[in-house]
Amino acid sequence: MQIDGKLIKKNGHDYLMDVLNLPEYYGKNLDALYDCLCEMDCDIQLINPGDVDKDILDTFADASKENDFLKFEILY
Repeated sequence: MQIDGKLIKKNGHDYLMDVLNLPEYYGKNLDALYDCLCEMDCDIQLINPGDVDKDILDTFADASKENDFLKFEILY
């Protein structure tokens, strides 16, 4: 699946919740994002990474290190 850094910047956690199909109870913060990513089984490609805060990039990278079933790639 491909996610767009420009849309993350514009709509934040609401965009992530929608595009990643996160559960209704998603807390819309980085800790909740990390927890959800650690339970996912998918490949995520991020486009327009220059628009994304470093904390969000780190959250995706850290979760992919913790979860063998989550692949995260930044496309430039």
